[in-house]
Amino acid sequence: MNGIKLIATGSALPGRAVTNDELTKIVDTSDEWISTRTGIRSRRWCAGGESHTSLCLAAARQALERAGAKPAEVGVCLVATLTPDFLTPAAACVLQKELGLPEDTVCFDLNAACSGFVYALHTAQCLLSAAPRKLGLVLGAEVLSRVTDFTDRGTCVLFGDGAGAAVVEWRADYPSLHAVLGCRGNDEALFIPGVHTGGEPHIHMDGQAVFRFAVEALPRCVRQVLDRAGLGLEDVDRFVFHQANQRIIDFAVKKLGADPARCTGNIARTGNTSAASVPLLLDELVSAGELRSGQRALCVGFGGGLTWAGALLEMA
Repeated sequence: MNGIKLIATGSALPGRAVTNDELTKIVDTSDEWISTRTGIRSRRWCAGGESHTSLCLAAARQALERAGAKPAEVGVCLVATLTPDFLTPAAACVLQKELGLPEDTVCFDLNAACSGFVYALHTAQCLLSAAPRKLGLVLGAEVLSRVTDFTDRGTCVLFGDGAGAAVVEWRADYPSLHAVLGCRGNDEALFIPGVHTGGEPHIHMDGQAVFRFAVEALPRCVRQVLDRAGLGLEDVDRFVFHQANQRIIDFAVKKLGADPARCTGNIARTGNTSAASVPLLLDELVSAGELRSGQRALCVGFGGGLTWAGALLEMA
């Protein structure tokens, strides 16, 4: 069937946890206002000595170690991100150097915002089919605290930093991801101006527009993936949704008719980490033994672009 399976995961979160109460010292808000509207109670922000690169390296090394894989076995290295340390070299190229990946490893960054990690999984599946080495290292990583406007109480309470990594393996007899990817070009609902545009390089978001988009795109994407796979909701062991806002997830789960117990997340502790969101939650589930060999996780990302992506990922 020419697909990939998940071999191992890893993650890295900054050491500094920022509670809602701490944010009240920065902006006019309250723990009650934030938690009831978003489900977030704390998030992690990078402090001194921590960077996008350090988070990526920690998550990647953990995933490789858990997979029992050597850098020389990796054929593809992709990083989904919109906040790398450098415009160039790519974060994936920095990983190639620091991890000692072979020089013919395909390495590049991918920006599909909050859908990025799932986009990268599908891209890795396609690239690995032609690669000489069949292990892929796929990351989602963000340092959103760098691009947060701390005078905007509607957005500054949402975002956190972190990195998640996955080691995947391609084999001819592994199942397809049955991936569904989509884009509805929109540079108004959710955007960050470029460094040369003259605008403030901060996150700008129309919350209501994004909410309307998300509660429609998430359940539609789930159904499309299941239709491609010829499966039903009952055939999925865990639903791993981008942790954007608990109200979005609750609305979509109810609309789908999915079992809420199989849709639990971590937004209360991590906030919205964009491309890092799905792999961070994947690692939590794997580490807790809630996602085991032979089980399926339906991963869905949605966000800036506007983009959406879904994939059915099986544990090896």
